[in-house]
Amino acid sequence: MPSSVPTFAELLDGATQSAVHLEMRDVYGVGNEADDFVRWQETGERDTDPASAYWHPWVDLVRRAVARGVAVRRARIVSEPVSAYIRYEHAGTVVNLGAGEDVRWLPRRQASDLALPGNDFWLIDSRVVRWNHFSGDGVSAGGEISHEPAVTKLCADAFGAVWARAVPHLTYKII
Repeated sequence: MPSSVPTFAELLDGATQSAVHLEMRDVYGVGNEADDFVRWQETGERDTDPASAYWHPWVDLVRRAVARGVAVRRARIVSEPVSAYIRYEHAGTVVNLGAGEDVRWLPRRQASDLALPGNDFWLIDSRVVRWNHFSGDGVSAGGEISHEPAVTKLCADAFGAVWARAVPHLTYKII
């Protein structure tokens, strides 16, 4: 990742009002969760301890933001029936909620008429977009930053449209 791209922690620690995240993939191959994902597939048990080595850095980061009054929201567009990876994500979302995130799910069929950007993103304070690039198999391929007003508007509009249709985590039923 180029040094000109701030870390995600730096971006979220600098947020003053909002941090929204749109996820649109059915599979992610994030290295630091590989062992937990395999364990979940084998046993059905998911690490949901907010103090665990896996979750603690994220929970701490989100709680700091929320304590400053930052609204942290995440929307996931998913194919149904969902992939094993999405079932795994769903099983761990209780930790996101406990940290202070608001999470919603939108079945992909209900997103067909929405104008969406080509990559997952975080939008911080409606002023900076952090694109999350992934390889075809879901491995992180680095991030990119944009401050362009047309890009931030595209992302804000896309997230708003998804959020308006999406189902809150506690009522979304996995199929």
